[in-house]
Amino acid sequence: MKGIVNPLRVSRCLQIHEDVAARKGIRFFIGFDFHEYNLITRTTPAKERTNPNFRSDRSRVEAGEGYWIIGVDKNNDVAGLEAARLYRLSHSNFAEHLESLKAFYADPTRHAHPQDRCICTAPTAKKMTGKVAYHGDLWVRRDLRGQGIRKIITRITHGVSFAMWAPDFLCALVARSTLDKGVDDMPHHEAGGAVLQLVDEDIVEDNWLSWLTGEELRSRFDGQDSTELLVVPSFSPAGLDPT
Repeated sequence: MKGIVNPLRVSRCLQIHEDVAARKGIRFFIGFDFHEYNLITRTTPAKERTNPNFRSDRSRVEAGEGYWIIGVDKNNDVAGLEAARLYRLSHSNFAEHLESLKAFYADPTRHAHPQDRCICTAPTAKKMTGKVAYHGDLWVRRDLRGQGIRKIITRITHGVSFAMWAPDFLCALVARSTLDKGVDDMPHHEAGGAVLQLVDEDIVEDNWLSWLTGEELRSRFDGQDSTELLVVPSFSPAGLDPT
C-alpha cells in the first residue's frame, strides 16, 4: 500500500492551510501554464527574476510535470508564489542534472553561456535518483512576511507534489541566509547544493541543498496526527516565521 496516495487525507491537509490563509485574506490558486506564470512573475512588483528552471523561454515544463501556486489578497494583488517541477532521473542523479545545466535549460548547448557553470558537492544530491520534485521561486510579499504565509505555501506545494507525483525525493536549493532564519520547511540540509553561475541571467549563487525523502513526505500526510501537526505552526503567536 506504500505506493498508493490517499487523496482524501491530502485534500484535508490542503484545506486546513487554505482555511488559515483565508482568515488572513489570502486565496490560493494552482496553475499549470508556465507562460502565464512567467507573465505573472514579470509583472509582480519587487519579485526578483524567475530562474530559468521555470521560464518557458529556457526550460520547457512538460504537461503533468510542473505547476505553480499563487496567493492573492482581497485586492487580487499577488501575495505569494512558488513553482515546482518533476525531474525524472532514472538514468542520472540530481547532482549530475545540475552540473550538466539540464536542470536550468532544455538545451544547454543552445541556451547556456560559455562561462555558465554549476558545481554540486552535496553528497545526498548524488543519491537522488528516480522521481525528484524540485521546488523553487518561492516569494512572499514583504508586508506579509512574518505571518506564516511562507509555511502555508510550502505545505500546500508539498501536498500537491505528493498527490501528483509521489516523488522519491523533494528538494530545493536554498540560500544559507534562509536557513539561518529557521524558515525552511525541509528536515535535511547540506552545503554545496549548487555553486552556480549563469552569466546571461546575472546569477551568482552558493546554495545549500534542502530535501526530504519520499517516505518522509508521505509520513506528513499518512500520520495519525498529521492534521494537528500542520495546524499548530500556521499562525500561532508563539511560532510565527520571520519570513
